[in-house]
Amino acid sequence: MNTSLPLLLLLGTSLLGGCATITSSEMQTVTLSTRTPSGDTVDQTRCTLKNDRGSWAATAPGNVMIRRSAEDLNVECSKDGMSPGFLRAISRSAGGMWGNIVLGGGIGAIIDHNKGTGYNYPSDLPVRMGESVTVDRRDEKNPDTQAAAEQTATSGSARY
Repeated sequence: MNTSLPLLLLLGTSLLGGCATITSSEMQTVTLSTRTPSGDTVDQTRCTLKNDRGSWAATAPGNVMIRRSAEDLNVECSKDGMSPGFLRAISRSAGGMWGNIVLGGGIGAIIDHNKGTGYNYPSDLPVRMGESVTVDRRDEKNPDTQAAAEQTATSGSARY
């Protein structure tokens, strides 16, 4: 009996490791905004968001539901009379991915990777018209509360 209890606990823990795969969504809502290089809001901007899982058309500012992926998300926004703005959102593994590796023996992590559910993009995607920026969740003040992200422009860094 003493050896069966640890075995049952290990088996139960392994099964729970796959729960993140079942409860996580393949979709993520991101907030898209566009600004001029001086920081003024640009309304009614046409944007396209793309990764290896799909392409989504949107109007900024607004919320967009995209499909999660291990690949980065590329955003291009345009408006008549303005230079286009480009943004690359870095895809980072979610906390549940590591739990699947540790507790689930890696099976859940493989499933999460293949479905994209083991990854997240930054929640805020602030595009600067006429510039190309990169947004990374690692630079967010607190990714759990989805704080504002630090932007790295091709000509330097800018904080929002």
